[in-house]
Amino acid sequence: MTSVAVRNHASPRYPHVPRDPCRRRPRERGSGTVLALGLGLLVIMATVLLLLLAQSAVAASKAAAAADLAALAAADAARGITPGEPCTVARQVALQNNATLVACIEGPDATVQVRTQLSAGPVLGTATGLARAGPPPGSGKGSLP
Repeated sequence: MTSVAVRNHASPRYPHVPRDPCRRRPRERGSGTVLALGLGLLVIMATVLLLLLAQSAVAASKAAAAADLAALAAADAARGITPGEPCTVARQVALQNNATLVACIEGPDATVQVRTQLSAGPVLGTATGLARAGPPPGSGKGSLP
């Protein structure tokens, strides 16, 4: 009888070793690290953007508040309620609120329009505020609006 040699894969010459899933695709090793770094960078950039938007909103609010206060003080001076020149009073009030008076226009009926500017930092530039103040319409004529 002739015997046929059957090759057994479990022989010592060809031991059966389970393959490591990482060895099958060596190109994908470390891809999770790159993905995590990319997501971390994205979160940092979104946080910085939100902080810049919040800072610009605060600066705009401060500039508007400085303009409102300056216009009210100037309108009081224009009506004779407080002493002083309306635009000079507006400039002083704007400076007390860390703003710069850009324009001051005295209108009819003791109204005053004021424009202020406030530095919002080196990245955002300047914020501006605009306000108008004076007596209510028809206040001296005895008629209701």
